[in-house]
Amino acid sequence: MQKVLGNTDGLKNNIIAALEQLYECKVPAWQLISPELVAQMAAITTAVNREVNVFLDRKGNVLSVSIGDSNTVSLPDLPGRRGSGRLSGIRCIHTHPGGNPQLSGIDYSALRGHKYDLMAAIGVNDEKPEESVLNFAIITGKDSYGQYIVQEYGTLKPDALETLFLPNIISSAEKLLALSDDNRKMEQRPERAMLVSLEYGKQDRLWTSEDSLEELRQLAETAGAEVKAKFLQKRPKPDPGFFIGRGKVRDLALYAQQEEIDMCVFDEELSPAQQRNLEQALGIKVLDRTALILDIFAQRARTNEGKLQVELAQLQYTLPRIMGQGLSLSRLGGGIGTRGPGETKLETDRRVIRDRIAYIKGCIDKVQNVRKLHRSQRNKNQVPSVSLVGYTNAGKSTLLNVLTNSEVYEKDQLFATLDPTTRQLELPDKRQAILTDTVGFIQRLPHQLIAAFKSTLEETVDADLLVHVIDVSHPLYKEQSEAVYRVLQEIGAQEKPVLSVFNKIDKLPPDSGLLDQLKEIPESVCISAKKNIGLEKLLEEITARLKLKSVEVELMIPYSESGLAAKMFDSGTVLSQEYEGEGIRIRARVQNDELSRYEKYLIER
Repeated sequence: MQKVLGNTDGLKNNIIAALEQLYECKVPAWQLISPELVAQMAAITTAVNREVNVFLDRKGNVLSVSIGDSNTVSLPDLPGRRGSGRLSGIRCIHTHPGGNPQLSGIDYSALRGHKYDLMAAIGVNDEKPEESVLNFAIITGKDSYGQYIVQEYGTLKPDALETLFLPNIISSAEKLLALSDDNRKMEQRPERAMLVSLEYGKQDRLWTSEDSLEELRQLAETAGAEVKAKFLQKRPKPDPGFFIGRGKVRDLALYAQQEEIDMCVFDEELSPAQQRNLEQALGIKVLDRTALILDIFAQRARTNEGKLQVELAQLQYTLPRIMGQGLSLSRLGGGIGTRGPGETKLETDRRVIRDRIAYIKGCIDKVQNVRKLHRSQRNKNQVPSVSLVGYTNAGKSTLLNVLTNSEVYEKDQLFATLDPTTRQLELPDKRQAILTDTVGFIQRLPHQLIAAFKSTLEETVDADLLVHVIDVSHPLYKEQSEAVYRVLQEIGAQEKPVLSVFNKIDKLPPDSGLLDQLKEIPESVCISAKKNIGLEKLLEEITARLKLKSVEVELMIPYSESGLAAKMFDSGTVLSQEYEGEGIRIRARVQNDELSRYEKYLIER
């Protein structure tokens, strides 16, 4: 038998034998510590009221066993130091009599000094040693002073040890340590991602799980990730703890280890508990569909209003997840899912987030009031407004540029433009209209974004006409169209008049017959914004659907009716006013329903 180190004075032979027996324990290489080893160490601590310490290598072999007193245990020096960007390859696990699993200052000092893979403390339950819990801490990089940053995780129950995948946790920590040593950032190379979708119950949505997973791939690549694999699991219902099956979690953890995966993205919104459990089990960063879309929005926001709206959505998403982030080591290194307020979420608390949310809402309310003022002025001037709506990447920005001779940013990618853009549109009848390019929609658009972008989406609600741009070259254009109508209903714009515009007809196969079918659909136009096809007809259709709300007239109002001239400043827009011998010559824009009042003074219409 190998020797038991530390203070063995006064120990009975059976205790010595139990300590020596610990050398025979073999922990699975993927496990932090086995429940059996926890129970044995806890039983010895309960019997003698002393701390017990074991060292394990990365293969799960017990390298050393030592015993101390009720407060501490001396740790021997073991070989295993590696380069500056690597951990030692040895983990230290010890017991705390009395049930407190919190790590002490001495524990932290030893972790930093020896660069252990991790330092764990088992809070021993004297009555039920097998139910003892543990905390552990791991080095996650260096601060600006060159000191090791340590983060503690827990409290873990014995059953959690069956799902926690240690190799990925250590790998994530060493990546961060190497990055901080080299003074580099994770953004220098794309983050490697695996995507996961769950098909459960009766799928009542139009999108198949495969289609939705493919769109998730596009979202991940838009965010800057390199997608290495996609996984689809079928279950009767989601697992309440892990969303997917626990066996699948293990498969994903092994794949992440083999392919050096940095993050796992799920196609559904995860509960805070599910996200924590998955990060703990996989040992890598876990995002859901909502977090991924929020990250893309954080990248795309350019205006101050857009940045505020994105930050509000991210904070509202973060708030229920702020407690117990789990093993989200990669979040500390930046990258996808950490942009915006996510960079500091581990250092903030609920009160600070709520204060920030209240402040941002106040700022957005001020912007909203300015928007209302602009809209009221447009309404007074009777300038018709048109909003471009549609699925993301349907070609709305391209159409805006072509119709208004603008240079708004456009690119063939999801959410290429985020901030709404308003331009003046000249109609064929020489009238002026306001054309607004709104944020693109997507299936299951996060409700946090809809709430945060309420002031922006009001431009859609208040528009006189919605031009629904549809990318007919996409194989799921019908499903995308339905997703747009669902979002319009959610924001209260379902009663607005809609003109359907089938875009990108130049990409349709010439012999498919689809173009002929589209031309037969009422209330629609077929165009190609890129190739300038069908734009004249589109403008004619827009003009026909915009009711003539006002007319420009020239009046001669006698001085005896000067009160009527004064009312015109309230009911219409006075463009010019001259005092002549016969009366007051006024050129003004008057609403149609007000025109009869001035009919007998009309000079020119």
